[in-house]
Amino acid sequence: MNNQNLFFLSIKDFLSMQMLKYALMPFIISMLIMYTFFFLLAGAGLDALGSLDVQSSTTTMQNGVPHTETLEAQLEGTAIIKFLMSHAITSWIATFLIYAIGGFMTLYVSIIVALLVIGFLTPFVLKELQRRHYKDVEMIGYTNILTGILYVVKWAFVMILLFILFIPLYFIPLINIVAFNFPLYYFFHKVMTFDVASNIATEEEDHTMKFRNGTDLRLKTLALYLVSLIPFAVFFGAIFYVIYLGNTYFTGIREMRENEARKIAGSEATIEA
Repeated sequence: MNNQNLFFLSIKDFLSMQMLKYALMPFIISMLIMYTFFFLLAGAGLDALGSLDVQSSTTTMQNGVPHTETLEAQLEGTAIIKFLMSHAITSWIATFLIYAIGGFMTLYVSIIVALLVIGFLTPFVLKELQRRHYKDVEMIGYTNILTGILYVVKWAFVMILLFILFIPLYFIPLINIVAFNFPLYYFFHKVMTFDVASNIATEEEDHTMKFRNGTDLRLKTLALYLVSLIPFAVFFGAIFYVIYLGNTYFTGIREMRENEARKIAGSEATIEA
């Protein structure tokens, strides 16, 4: 089945009543978590802007004897802050920047949260796909919860390391867009393909699938990641991601096993002859 047919089949599956029910769960859970996080972060930023703790010490010499004076104060409404917050334009700019940065971070964190939430629903989604289209393809799988958690922690560590290594690139226009998104895309690709493959294939089949169709899988996860950058899309579209990659893996594994069965049958026929 070509990619165009897989895409339209995935849309049809997504619009089924059962899949739409599954889609509501990550949507509701992710929305609650992320918008609580967003308003807490933005509120904390405004509070920090409104007050500033200052501590200073001064040492003077009097008759050859050093005297140290310490000043501790909380500056609230200082000249700079008072200027920013008391004028309509500067107050709007400061508030806009805080909420823009908060919204930007919320968008990226929302992708991670949606991935973690959808991980618990992936087996149910794939079993529904198997029931609808792939009854002849056995879901074998090759992992457990503990192994899955360890993999996610490892990929999260690599993602954070990449964010740190790419810091010099963040100041270069256009390149900074790629540099900032690549670590998160890396995490997105790893988690999505692992969730699907580990429920359907054996570990050997998964390696073969990635070796033969690695570029195709990366292009699909890249397209899905770019869609995730649209606000709200990841909340409701996470189930579609699993469906699309699920159909891709099911058809690939079916073809792989059919080819293997033909080889075995051919070998047995040769031996009998």
